[in-house]
Amino acid sequence: MDALELRRQPVVLRDAKPVIPPRVDYSLTELGKEAADQVNGIAHWTERRMTAVQKARADYDAAKARLG
Repeated sequence: MDALELRRQPVVLRDAKPVIPPRVDYSLTELGKEAADQVNGIAHWTERRMTAVQKARADYDAAKARLG
């Protein structure tokens, strides 16, 4: 998805300046900020819990290997 398509999703504002050379600024809408907060939350959770996730995967793989 490119920046122009993001405008269609109500998460990005595009502000084109009528100058030479052309200039376009992008910013998040309130919905975009809310979505970014959710993504950041998941990223932080992943960073905090990755060791536990990796251990659970290793335990699962070891149990599966024992069962054949």
